[in-house]
Amino acid sequence: MKAIVQDRYGPPETLQLADVDPPVPAADEVLVRVEAAALNAYDWHVMRGDPRLARLSLGRSRPRARIRGRDFAGRVEAVGTDVHQVRTGDAVFGDLGDANGAFAEYVCVPAALVAPKPANLTPQQAAALPLAGITALMGLRDAGRVEPGQRVLVNGASGGVGTLAVQLAKIHGATVTGVCSTRNVDLVRSLGADDVVDYTRDDFTHGAGRHDVVFDLVGNRSLTALRRALAPAGTLVLSGGGVYRGGSLVGPVWLIARGRLLAPFIRHRVVVLDTGPSRQHLEALRGYAEAGRLTPVIDRTYPLHEVPQAVRYLEGEHARAKVVITI
Repeated sequence: MKAIVQDRYGPPETLQLADVDPPVPAADEVLVRVEAAALNAYDWHVMRGDPRLARLSLGRSRPRARIRGRDFAGRVEAVGTDVHQVRTGDAVFGDLGDANGAFAEYVCVPAALVAPKPANLTPQQAAALPLAGITALMGLRDAGRVEPGQRVLVNGASGGVGTLAVQLAKIHGATVTGVCSTRNVDLVRSLGADDVVDYTRDDFTHGAGRHDVVFDLVGNRSLTALRRALAPAGTLVLSGGGVYRGGSLVGPVWLIARGRLLAPFIRHRVVVLDTGPSRQHLEALRGYAEAGRLTPVIDRTYPLHEVPQAVRYLEGEHARAKVVITI
């Protein structure tokens, strides 16, 4: 089968289209014919081994997982002997987590980590949901504990997670402020944001507004600055992604580590978001999508052999919403 493989850390040119053996499902796995996959900031972080500190878990000289990609949508081609809740021919979507492997014609995934594809979404739209949607849902509902009537600020509102976070915050009854660049103001407002801050003109950390929840998806502000945007009893949720700026030792990890260290000693509630594949969250996202309340926004699509170009666009050019690979 065709797949995008990587044998050393580096720029997008290290990603190569190659012929590899198709995977064989284990007893608890399903084999999925991939129809679409989506890129995330996670993918370029792994590709470059950036920040370098992350190589302690990713692999010292190259990623442990050779085939890139986490998010996918497709149809089940075969099931393992212990799989009973998923059938051959089912349309599914999911997140492979650190196992990776979605930028390929076929992928094996534990049956417990896939969910039925939202019936009203295309494979491309469904592939755009898993990691970004789970991150947004966990950040707002689980970590932020957003309630109706609260004020929520999303820093990075036009990105893959941000565009879903704005919609999910509205679903949970919040008044939403989105922070983005000038060119994305109309997009963020169209997703339901009650107020939009253009960061090229205004600094949301110095504004008069105070928010019950600040969801930081960029990692470009200090902890002190982010806390200025919070109400006295507010919650700061940290989940930085960012764009590539030449490599770093720690990247947004420093902000996240500082948040963990200071959380017990400050009046604000600071939560460092830990996410992972979850069928429960996929089912919740499917429900919102099928009810017409959550719609993934796709910026660009690329064929499988153009994954290097897609990653270069994502990591350096402030892509709007999601970038999707068609297979």
